[in-house]
Order: sequence, then C-alpha cells, then structure tokens
Amino acid sequence: MNFLPKNKQKRNQLFMTLAAVALALAGIGFGVIRPQYNNLAAVRKQTSEAQVKWKANSRLIQDSAGNAGELADLSQELASNETDMATGDIYAWTLDTIRHFKSNYRIDIPEIGQPAVSAMDQFPNFPYQQLRFTIRGSGYYHDIGKFIADFENEYPHMRVENIDMSPVGGDTEKLSFKAEVVALVKTTP
Repeated sequence: MNFLPKNKQKRNQLFMTLAAVALALAGIGFGVIRPQYNNLAAVRKQTSEAQVKWKANSRLIQDSAGNAGELADLSQELASNETDMATGDIYAWTLDTIRHFKSNYRIDIPEIGQPAVSAMDQFPNFPYQQLRFTIRGSGYYHDIGKFIADFENEYPHMRVENIDMSPVGGDTEKLSFKAEVVALVKTTP
C-alpha cells in the first residue's frame, strides 16, 4: 500500500502541501490558540485572587458583629475604670483613695505626699495624664505586700513604683517603707 504518487513532481507537491498545512496549523496554534490559553490562565488567576479576597471580606463582615459586641463591652469596662480616676481636687482625691483603701489592712500610712500631675512618661501620645505622689508608712512585710498587690488589682489604672523598705528601730520584723504611686488622670478635651 503505497499511497505516495510515483511521479516525483507530484510527490514534491504533496510534501510541499503537507509542509504548508503543518506550518499553517503551527501558525494558528502559536498565533491564535496559545494567546487565548494565556488569557484564560490570567482570567483564572484573577478569579482565584478575587475569590480569596471575597472570602476574606466575608469573614471580616461576619466577625464585625462579634467585634461590635466586644467593643461595647470594652467601652463599658473603660468607662467603669475611668470612674475611679482622679477628678476635681487631686489632693483630696489622693488622700481619700489611700485612706479608704488602707483601712482594711494592718499598715500605717501617716504621710501622703503632694501629688504632681504631668504628661504620661511611659507612652507617647497617651490620652491620659499621670499623677505621681509618694506614700510613707510602716507595717510587716507580708501586710505591705498584700496591701500593694490588692491596691494594684483594685485600681488597674494605678501602680506602685520605687519601693524602699528598711527595718523600724527596735522591732526587727516591722518595716518602714516609702513608695511612689502613679495613677492615670483623664484629661478633658
């Protein structure tokens, strides 16, 4: 079964025609079909990126309801904490707060220093100012520690710093202490 023509000229024409058809098909494949596949791949990539973005946005929308509730809870907690902050006469507030709180503890705090209000030195651009004052007193080590721990837990916007303790005269177990108290003061806009 020989399907090639016996005439050399006809055979050459057949090969030339087959070569022209092969070149035409290759030209169509590389010139028309391949760019379409490239465009299709780009569209698939854009579609997958858009789906990822859509899923992320959908998740954010679903989380926003929970975040709104959490924001309301935190705002209420902040407002509650701000009610304990220093207001009005700062010195009177300082005396009342320390004397009221120490009444439940077996320590003596006879000296409460004059409070000084200044800009917050721990964080820049903080929306509150700070109030700093010194307290001096005496008590047993365990009682002083319990007082300080409970004080900082009761007032989350206050902290006790620079505690200096030394024994009191003849009693080797009783200590005198000096500490700085730093509290937040809400600034009025």
